Amino acid sequence: MAVLVGKKAPHFSAQAVINGGEFVSSFSLDQFLGKKNVVLFFYPKDFTFICPTELHAFQEKLAEFETRHTAVVAVSTDSEQSHWAWLQTPKSHGGIQGVKYALVADGNRTISSAYDVLNGEFGVDDEGQLTASSEMVAYRGLFLIDKHGVVRHQIVNDFPLGRNVDEVLRLVDALTFSEEHGEVCPANWSAGKAGLKADHEGIADYLSKH
Repeated sequence: MAVLVGKKAPHFSAQAVINGGEFVSSFSLDQFLGKKNVVLFFYPKDFTFICPTELHAFQEKLAEFETRHTAVVAVSTDSEQSHWAWLQTPKSHGGIQGVKYALVADGNRTISSAYDVLNGEFGVDDEGQLTASSEMVAYRGLFLIDKHGVVRHQIVNDFPLGRNVDEVLRLVDALTFSEEHGEVCPANWSAGKAGLKADHEGIADYLSKH
């Protein structure tokens, strides 16, 4: 798996559905540069079982991400029409009605491939096109991208393993704290706790108190 931490997030421009039902033809993360962090997460498929629990969980915390100047963007290999249909389906019927953040359509699998979260047996032909001998869908990848477009955190879960949205919020807080105070965040750090200076004296002082 490619390690993207410390590197510019791969660029993409793709079809997406925003605000619960509006189609956008050229959605990209460029709109957030210099303005917001981005939590970009991949999920396997629309109309499945674990995926709606995750998408609803991010929606339930969306206001908390927004107060942290952080956008939430989801990607799967489904079409924008599939995204739209799922967004119109009530939660009681397995849908994600009420989700307002962007759902990006990665039908040609190039975004999932660029972020190295694409599952399946595939290769590239002489014309540079992806070819597959099995179904290709994205693992549960998640990337925290800062305002400069640099990946600061990444994690990839296998299909059965849902993610913890509160942990994602904690990482956003840690990034903000480190940027604002010039300090680092030790194990189990959470908002409101002290950080430590990244030198021997700072570390020794922290360890003596814990």
